[in-house]
Amino acid sequence: MTKIKYTAEMLKVIALFESVTKAKLKDCFIDDLGILVFVVDERDMSKAIGKGGATVRRIKDMLKRKIKIVEFSPNLEEFASNLIYPIKPKSIELSDGTLTVAGEDIESRSMLIGRDSRNLKNYKAILQRYFDVKEMRIM
Repeated sequence: MTKIKYTAEMLKVIALFESVTKAKLKDCFIDDLGILVFVVDERDMSKAIGKGGATVRRIKDMLKRKIKIVEFSPNLEEFASNLIYPIKPKSIELSDGTLTVAGEDIESRSMLIGRDSRNLKNYKAILQRYFDVKEMRIM
């Protein structure tokens, strides 16, 4: 887990997101792939998305960048599942600091890993912001 610091610009983005969606935000950051990630509190995901995804589209248009909204969970496996959504894993297990995600088929495993393992490294970095994960593996 890392200490989280926000810039003035990021604080403005957080305030904008919360005022438009009325959802309580737990965290906001730009991931390694350049996507703006919003981590909302549990049970606030529907507020953040809006009816038919209207709120997400409005935020995306206002900020003029790609965004991803993830629902936080204190359970590591559930948070990891929320993070990799829409990919549906067969199973997610934590053992000795290693998170193992079993993909359903070759296509889902390749999407989880990404070109040059970019997605895998990105997911691992995000998980390490909140949980003590040493390694992440895709099976």
